[in-house]
Amino acid sequence: MPKTPEQKLFGAAVLKMSFRLRGALDSPAFKGIYPGVLRDLQLEDQDVEDFIEGHRAAVEEAAKGKPA
Repeated sequence: MPKTPEQKLFGAAVLKMSFRLRGALDSPAFKGIYPGVLRDLQLEDQDVEDFIEGHRAAVEEAAKGKPA
């Protein structure tokens, strides 16, 4: 079953936030993974940032491995 646009954004936002919380946005791992995720999900980084701003608490909880 295809993911909804919100599910795609949530997944990409959680990925980015997990690296952000560790201070690892400049890491080779993030730079190697994240652009491919954006491409595969047909998303833009600004869309992910906008989603994070609108759903910060849920995204941070999920990035920390806690249920939303």
